[in-house]
Amino acid sequence: MEIHDYTWIFVVGIIAACADAFGIGANDVANSFASSVSSGSLTLAQACIIAVFTEFLGAFLLGSNTAETIKSGIMDVKLFVPQPELMMLGMLCAVAGSAIWVLTASKFGMPVSTTHSIVGAIIGVGIAAFGGDAIKWDYSGVAKIVTSWFVSPVAAGIVTAIIYMPTKIFVLKSVNSLERGIKAIPIYFFITSLISAFYLIYKGAPGTKASKMSTGTIVGISFGVAAGVTALAWVLFVPWLRRRVVGKENVRWFHIPIIHFVKPRPSIPAPEEIPGELENGEGKDIQEKLTATGKTIEAESAGTAQSDTEAEFQEQSRVKSIFTKVTDLALRGVRKDVRNLDNKKLESVHEAAQKFDGDTEYLFSFLQVITACLASFSHGSNDVANAAGPIAAIYDIWRTAEVDPKGKAEVPSWILAMAGAAIDLGLLTYGYHVMRKLGNGVTYLSPSRGFSAELGTSLTVLTASKIGLPVSTTHCITGAITSIGLCNGSWRALNWKMLSWCFLSWIVTLPVAGVLAGLLFAYGKNAPTQMI
Repeated sequence: MEIHDYTWIFVVGIIAACADAFGIGANDVANSFASSVSSGSLTLAQACIIAVFTEFLGAFLLGSNTAETIKSGIMDVKLFVPQPELMMLGMLCAVAGSAIWVLTASKFGMPVSTTHSIVGAIIGVGIAAFGGDAIKWDYSGVAKIVTSWFVSPVAAGIVTAIIYMPTKIFVLKSVNSLERGIKAIPIYFFITSLISAFYLIYKGAPGTKASKMSTGTIVGISFGVAAGVTALAWVLFVPWLRRRVVGKENVRWFHIPIIHFVKPRPSIPAPEEIPGELENGEGKDIQEKLTATGKTIEAESAGTAQSDTEAEFQEQSRVKSIFTKVTDLALRGVRKDVRNLDNKKLESVHEAAQKFDGDTEYLFSFLQVITACLASFSHGSNDVANAAGPIAAIYDIWRTAEVDPKGKAEVPSWILAMAGAAIDLGLLTYGYHVMRKLGNGVTYLSPSRGFSAELGTSLTVLTASKIGLPVSTTHCITGAITSIGLCNGSWRALNWKMLSWCFLSWIVTLPVAGVLAGLLFAYGKNAPTQMI
């Protein structure tokens, strides 16, 4: 092979990598935000806006500068050294097979592990290229992945229950739950910021100086961050909560830093008290015309519009109609109802769950936003390698005509940016499928429940990574939500049909992605090079 040979593989590889990154956004990122959206802490649009920044910045700023050519070391890369072009073809087929499966699973709302998908695809390529002996089937390879199907949800479920049950018993079920919740908020901020800081530094920054820090140093920094956040919460956030939730004052989020200098404000108005609403039909017609034409009320009410203004109005109406259609199409993915609160099929599941004071639940929505943001930031920095790794390997071979025996490939910034953008696009346009199925589709979620599930997932992934247990973020969040359902008071508070669907998707991910990639590779490798 010569340098810059097989350019078509490089070009098609870019397309396949973008498709795989799109699937990561539609599936992995979507299931990460499912609990936040389902609990009502964030709207779907808000979650997408946050994820656009956190996922992209996590991928671009903290994404690893190097990626494993063969994910998880499941196959020896040295087998490809004599024929670099086979490695290019193998990575192309792997990322294409992974993308096909993840996108298909996303369409049907199946939460799958995108990491296991690309690993399964590489297994398929390895078997097609060199036979079954090329794959590590023991605990250092495939057996470890199978173990994660059971370890991940069980471990996350236990940790989530440990977080949620004390909250339920000592805060939510208390007679004066709101007052207890406000007093406990600084403690929850301390725990949340401690775990989030540790998770972000330890897990979310591969390839940076932070990854070389000792555990003691990271713990010290995390405690310092947590202490600072807790002090700010006590001094600024708690007084704001008292005025907002207890006093029902119309204080806004931007008042938090200056809450002690904000004068008493009127109560939060009821919907019917909101000024400026026109009640009669004629008034609404005028208001609609104002939106379309930008004219003043006086001019519209007096009927002083001239014929040229009417023509202008009609032209602007046509432009507005086209703009509305384009906007509706672009925002179709973020305007879906994914909370499933009015779903008749889930009515019995939601009714079986205990409900608590709404104001007390409201306190936990802020904490849940923090855990969702930091988990998303860290997710972007880590899982971007699932799509970036194969195309980085293809690009490296294309420009050097060699395979690195160490199994590493440099990841240029443009690949990280491309993958990060595709992840965001996947969430914005396709993520609602998984969110709709996973959140309230499994059990009833509220801010306190969603917060506990997200924090339990982060803590489980962090701890398991440190001690070497195989876990998947997708499997962990599913196990955490299941645990919340069991803690809701009855086994009937869980949608067991949906859980069976999830577990089935985990089991079939490895073989399906492997078969797809293996067939693509076998066809490409053995296809005739010229017509007879």
